[in-house]
Amino acid sequence: MVFAGKGRWALIAMLLCLSAGLQAATLKIATLSPPGSAWMQAMEAAGARIVAETEGRVTLRFYPGGVMGDDTAVLRKIRFGQLQGAALTTGALQNDFTDVQLYNLPMLFNDFDEVDALRAQFDPALLAGLEEAGWVAFGFAEAGFAYAMSKVEVTTLPEARALKVWAPSDDPGAEAALRGFGLTPVPLGIADVLPGLQTQLIDAIAAPPVGAVALQWFTQLQAVLDLPFMYVYGTLALQRKAFERLSAEDQAVLRTVLSETFAAIGAQNRADHEQAMAALKAQGLRFLSPSPEARAEWVAAAAMARQEMIDSGAVSAERYAELQAALRAYRAP
Repeated sequence: MVFAGKGRWALIAMLLCLSAGLQAATLKIATLSPPGSAWMQAMEAAGARIVAETEGRVTLRFYPGGVMGDDTAVLRKIRFGQLQGAALTTGALQNDFTDVQLYNLPMLFNDFDEVDALRAQFDPALLAGLEEAGWVAFGFAEAGFAYAMSKVEVTTLPEARALKVWAPSDDPGAEAALRGFGLTPVPLGIADVLPGLQTQLIDAIAAPPVGAVALQWFTQLQAVLDLPFMYVYGTLALQRKAFERLSAEDQAVLRTVLSETFAAIGAQNRADHEQAMAALKAQGLRFLSPSPEARAEWVAAAAMARQEMIDSGAVSAERYAELQAALRAYRAP
């Protein structure tokens, strides 16, 4: 009877363990994207597809509109287990994997054709590097090229150095890039940019047109320097240990669905970038082309800023050399 009792309790314990393993997993994900935005609609559709294809074993629960705080606050909540993932700027992940900011170096690309060619070559290595660092990402979604936008007309580097320029408070790479140009960065959270422009705390921003339109920053700006300053992109990253708690089958579903979703988001963002450029022009912002001499000065300063970032360890020298070699090969006649 004693043996039978022990056997019964062992069986119950085993069944409880199996039941726990079959319980649905809810992955809590934070994002700055507002409810109803195209990004949120795409992610919610992906979430519904994941629920269906995992037969309810995995659910994505999104916290939109920055309700969980900025990237720094979100990363802290992920470490404490309150969240399992987030849509993040690449700068937020720099401390875990420096090369995630490879494409973010100032004035690295001349146009989107170069971006597409180089990303096809380097994206797999960057995603693998993130995974080794403890994050599972499903692709990179671009916000487009950032342009220098200001309250006064600026075309030369000396003119820009007289301005106070916004730098994202949770992106040390962006601040380092601005300092590399000899500019004066003012770190602010995204919610503080519009008030900062209104009160002259800052005079200029370097941001993608999509952001300047969506967040109403353009209402405080007069001019755009028509020179791609920096390629801006982010990712949806899940904490690897949370991801690995899922079955191999469910992991495969997430990789497939979210990778396809990010590819679609990327294509839509490219179209949105062009529409936002047109919207800025329609709102009366003046697009200013630098003279050949001024352009050359910007390009030379950008090369120095990139090198300073490499020297500081913001991106590995080895990976940067690989990218430069690939760029030269692509640009060769």
